Amino acid sequence: MEAASPPLVYRAYAEVVPEAERDAERLAAMRQAVLDYKPAQAIARKQKANGLWGGNLLAPAASKPYGWTEPGTVYQYRRLIELGWPPGERAFRDADRFLFQLLSRIEPDDPDKSVAQRALELLVEFQKPARTDLGLARWARRLGREAAACTLARGGHSDDPRVRGTAHTIASNISQYLRSELAEKPFKKAQGKTVLDPLAHPPTIFAVEMLAFLPPVQRERAGFIERLGHYFSVPAPRRAFFVLAGRKPLKPVFELLGDPLRSDAQGHVSDVPFALYWLELLARLGLVRQIPSANRVLARLFSECDDRGIWSPKSLRTMPKATTLLTTHYFPLEGAGKSPAQRQTDATFRLGLIARLLGLAVEIV
Repeated sequence: MEAASPPLVYRAYAEVVPEAERDAERLAAMRQAVLDYKPAQAIARKQKANGLWGGNLLAPAASKPYGWTEPGTVYQYRRLIELGWPPGERAFRDADRFLFQLLSRIEPDDPDKSVAQRALELLVEFQKPARTDLGLARWARRLGREAAACTLARGGHSDDPRVRGTAHTIASNISQYLRSELAEKPFKKAQGKTVLDPLAHPPTIFAVEMLAFLPPVQRERAGFIERLGHYFSVPAPRRAFFVLAGRKPLKPVFELLGDPLRSDAQGHVSDVPFALYWLELLARLGLVRQIPSANRVLARLFSECDDRGIWSPKSLRTMPKATTLLTTHYFPLEGAGKSPAQRQTDATFRLGLIARLLGLAVEIV
């Protein structure tokens, strides 16, 4: 409350403070401050008339190999959600129309040429190369559908039957992979490179976040969620590999092959932003206590909080740095400034939120 940006102040008050202890007028004032927050308004102004951002769908940030010049729709949409904007705002409604189209079952290889053309248009940044590479088109279509379902679930559409139906299909595909031999040996050689077998459908970060914000699907697929917990209890392989999108080998960005935390025995991690993001998703899935590395890392982060609950690790000289693009929408929510306290506000809020999700007692000072 003393040092954080308006989104952090609002979300801490709205999501960590118990409802009975909130003042309605104070909450409304905080919500308005979030809507007036200039960095959020700048994101909304970049949205195009078709509801998309950046002329692409999947980009966490600019990336020349993928043809991304700026963050894309699924990251800018979720960024505004993380900044505290309510899902009913026009920016979300405009994007929802396109995202719901992505959930459709039309495919680029449909025998009806008009249907195939529409499916091709849904590939956004991959549309041009997909015209001559049907394998890339199928890969981009599947990933786009997962990203759309994730974004819509995060944007408050968890009860929409289209989102839940897509989620069940995605969960079934992942479940089939987890039960197959490919889960143990997911790699093969192609084009002189080690690549993920095109038949392998491991969970992506989009699928995990989608499930984290769909409690009804979690209840209906309890056995699958438990298997997912076992899968993320095994360290991810460290060998470098490529994703074969049709004929095009791409560096993996979204695929998860086991536990991504990479913590040591004491729970130290090199990427605190990703650790907080991952722990929040696991907390929403009810898997934190099931996964040893998550237990260790969370215990370490909690132990670094002072007696007021403020995250205060030793020798914190700069804002925690991310080593992956996957958290660009999530961290930091803190704004520009040079106050030492601003290095602590994001992590303090996230640890308070995770504690609430886990049902731990949170004392409001």
